[in-house]
Amino acid sequence: MKAAINFICNNSEIEASVHPGLPLLDFLRKELHLTGTKEGCREGDCGACTVLIGELIEAEIKYHSVNSCLLPIGDLNGKHIVTIEGLNNKDLSVVQKSFVEEGASQCGFCTPGFIVSLTGYFLSNKKINARDAIESMDGNVCRCTGHYSILKAAHTSTKFLSYEITESKNHINDLIKVRLIPEYFASIKKRLSDLKKKSFLISTDVPSKYNIAGGTDIFVQKQEDILNSNIKLLSLNGISSLIKEENGKCMIGAGASVTDLIESEAIKKYLPAIKEKFKLFGSLPIRNRATIGGNVVNASPIADVTSILLALNSTLHLKQNESERTLKLKEFYTGYKTLDLKKDELIDKISFDLPKKNSYFNFEKVSQRTYLDIASVNSSVYLEIEKNRIKKVNLSAGGVAPIPLYLKNSSEFLLGKDISSDSISEAAKIALSEISPISDVRGSAEYKSLLLKQLIYAHFISLFPEKLSIKEFL
Repeated sequence: MKAAINFICNNSEIEASVHPGLPLLDFLRKELHLTGTKEGCREGDCGACTVLIGELIEAEIKYHSVNSCLLPIGDLNGKHIVTIEGLNNKDLSVVQKSFVEEGASQCGFCTPGFIVSLTGYFLSNKKINARDAIESMDGNVCRCTGHYSILKAAHTSTKFLSYEITESKNHINDLIKVRLIPEYFASIKKRLSDLKKKSFLISTDVPSKYNIAGGTDIFVQKQEDILNSNIKLLSLNGISSLIKEENGKCMIGAGASVTDLIESEAIKKYLPAIKEKFKLFGSLPIRNRATIGGNVVNASPIADVTSILLALNSTLHLKQNESERTLKLKEFYTGYKTLDLKKDELIDKISFDLPKKNSYFNFEKVSQRTYLDIASVNSSVYLEIEKNRIKKVNLSAGGVAPIPLYLKNSSEFLLGKDISSDSISEAAKIALSEISPISDVRGSAEYKSLLLKQLIYAHFISLFPEKLSIKEFL
């Protein structure tokens, strides 16, 4: 299986006929001989292979960082790829210079990824600060410097650029003037517009073994088989990525990334606490690619996104050719990695009712590391309260059953109850009767049961500190 791909890599237009599932990392290193992009873990954990993707969105070019080891080259049609070589100029860039001055590189293997990620942050933001600059590198790992000198380099770059960057309409030209990026960046917008006109998509008529959206999980598990199979890249085939309010509901396109969800105006308005919670989901490059629909259909029992969507009592909008149907997410999982999904049926959108004014939401997660780790147990809750009484409630749990679990019995018990330590304690007991955890590398079954109970307590203590205290649950 091969497809014609047209994109710009750094300052060069690339035309290739390759398998669309070929990881960009391999094409960069083996075909274009751009070896500054390093091969490390091939699982999206180390960040040594980080590149930037620029694409035209509503007539503006927007850049974000991605792991090239998990990026199918077929998803690059009409886009701009920036590697470390594409940031080089006659003199060191602002970011490169700060790394030299602060001694932020020793063996240098990880350095390209850090510089690309940090440059991507400045490319994507007119308002900058050191904290966000540092967070932009959360997908990059260094084993030499201990990170402190890298943090100093981020501070140094941010301090310099905060005086130089204005909020003018031509952000790219401002960055060229201060030597953050080379001059050719000024021509990319027009070149992408021209390139997009002659790009064509992969045929949807070829039977496919794999339907791939973000690819952040399937490329870790089945990369070799993907290269030997016919695949369909859903992001090229019109799967919706929009997030919007519609008739009292939040509609999320299945192709929307986790970053899209975090940055959407609807989520900021109705569920503002989710932004900080989602920083517990992977790294920034992973969040930039991982899709909401992919997270749901992957059916991981410990998926953070699915836990949240279950608590919001979400509905799936499924498509099969011309036919459509809806299904509650809590009815979608029929067993471990088994779904109520027909052949050739895809998730098109996910929807949930917009939270009411008297509503409360919380997400809790316990993992061996705070960041960049999957959950041992996670849980979410959505509540609507009237005069201290629970008028609506949905509880979910992950890591305690073969499927992402909607806690039906404990939710029903809480309905109509007052917010009190007695009712919460009883609900936690009922929840323990609904689960079937197993012992594995993330903890024993007994430990996971204890965690879930504590997380249910944590929901209500966090949401109602004036009514409940930790001491009441000891």
